[in-house]
Amino acid sequence: MPNSSSVSEFLLLALTDTRELKLLHFALFLGIYLAALLGNGLILSAVACHHRLHTPMYFFLLNLALLDLGCISTTLPKAMANALWDTRAISYQGCAAQVFFFVFLVVAEYSLLTVMAYDRYVAICKPLHYGSLVGSRACAQMAAAAWGSGFLNAVLHTANTFSLPLCQGSVVDQFFCEIPHILKLSCSNTYLREVRALVFSVFLAFGCFVFIVLSYVQIFRAVLRMPSEQGRHKAFSTCLPHLSVVSLFVSTAIFAYLKPPSISSLSLDLVVSFLYSVVPPVVNPLIYSMRNQELKNAVRKLFPYMLL
Repeated sequence: MPNSSSVSEFLLLALTDTRELKLLHFALFLGIYLAALLGNGLILSAVACHHRLHTPMYFFLLNLALLDLGCISTTLPKAMANALWDTRAISYQGCAAQVFFFVFLVVAEYSLLTVMAYDRYVAICKPLHYGSLVGSRACAQMAAAAWGSGFLNAVLHTANTFSLPLCQGSVVDQFFCEIPHILKLSCSNTYLREVRALVFSVFLAFGCFVFIVLSYVQIFRAVLRMPSEQGRHKAFSTCLPHLSVVSLFVSTAIFAYLKPPSISSLSLDLVVSFLYSVVPPVVNPLIYSMRNQELKNAVRKLFPYMLL
């Protein structure tokens, strides 16, 4: 039986055996990756270069764009390289690095989405205290806490996962190194420590989700009491994009890690993982800019020939 000391590389999922379809997958992944780079790059440029966007909401949006770029850059480039060079291999160290950075960035993003919900809650429900509760120092501390929580979770889960002996080969049934699929390769009963760590992280994530939901209950109650229709429209335009992003991210990630084995299948696992790891970095810039006139104007000033 092979174990972790004898595994020098893993074999990722081959989406197809046909060379032409592999090139088509490469082109599709490249298009998705470039779209994510463009969208998040525009947000980074607009927020960094326009002083009117130097506010807490846009500071957090800048951090979200950075995390999205990092998240999609952790998974798609390797998948593109494998499709282009007709291989499935990823080194043991490369797989560990992919797990570390993916967990780091995903957990940091979820923590940041929780912070952004708090920012919207204070802005709408406690506007007179906004300057004192969400000042520049508080923003930096909350953003640092989000990044720090991602780092600590990444260290915990990467160390737990790659300390397990592997007795079931080295084939990972996913297009990137994902913890649940690596656990399937471990010896029976030895993976329970990491499963407990995952369950603990899921409960923490659920706590954050409850906080987000309660924040938005208070936000919508406050918005519906606003006498001005223009005020209600502005409040909804800043809150609904965030709520859409949270819903997509949380629902697909929770389903990926907590779905019962009875409904698990290769194609379903692939679709769900694609939805929470690849889709959000691509659609987040569209969601946040669609109803945000300030952001659109800032991008137009930077790139006057772009159609937004």
